Amino acid sequence: MALLTPEDLENLSMQLEENDEIARRVTGLDIRGICEALYGTKPGSEKVGIIPITAGNGVIGNFTSSLLFIAQYFGFEGFVTEHPDVTGYYEAVSQGADIIMMADDHIFTAHNLRNEKIVSNHVATGVIYADIASRFREASSKDILVIGLGRVGYAGACHLVNKGFNVYACDPNKEFLQKAVDELNIKPYCSDDRKKFSMVFEATPNADTISEGMIEERCLVSTPGIPCGLPPEVGRKYRVDLVMEPLVIGVASMLYSVIQNQ
Repeated sequence: MALLTPEDLENLSMQLEENDEIARRVTGLDIRGICEALYGTKPGSEKVGIIPITAGNGVIGNFTSSLLFIAQYFGFEGFVTEHPDVTGYYEAVSQGADIIMMADDHIFTAHNLRNEKIVSNHVATGVIYADIASRFREASSKDILVIGLGRVGYAGACHLVNKGFNVYACDPNKEFLQKAVDELNIKPYCSDDRKKFSMVFEATPNADTISEGMIEERCLVSTPGIPCGLPPEVGRKYRVDLVMEPLVIGVASMLYSVIQNQ
């Protein structure tokens, strides 16, 4: 979670409303509807216990309160423990938490103590953002471009392959790219092919990863990346629909993925 800052976590309600509006317009579903369709689940009476963790670089300001806001927005009961770390874990369990959420410098997890489901943020985030891109109602084909094949990008690429899409991918790390080609049977993207896409899932921590030669006009770019990989001028020129938010959508995906099927 080291890429997130308190500034990234401000105005969550406004960010969520904006992304809900875009998602609804380009896919027919808001974020809640996409999560329900993706996982086949809806919140029941699950209580979410959110534990501050002080290890490593320590607690990010507003992080736990933001998680509580997100959980409650999507219909979960929740609370932030008074104490951090192991004491906080004991407190959460003692107060009847069904789902534990906590993060350190390396991993952010949701763990359902009742059904033993556990998910990491990088997997849940990759899956939901890839799924959003794949639902673009004006897509010109089943071809989709994945930019970045780290933990988030690989999870999203795997999801898209399983959904039957023609996945093209690029990553400056040749080992990451070859691993995805070998294991997922995706196609390496080559700019020399001059192939353009109406659906793009971007999963890198870098700016300006999306160039004009990659995208069709009126395409959908879905990205959790910080900073955004779509240059503003390119987005305006090609009238790109952009779904991007640094926390809420991935957290919603985490919660829906660990609850019981209805």
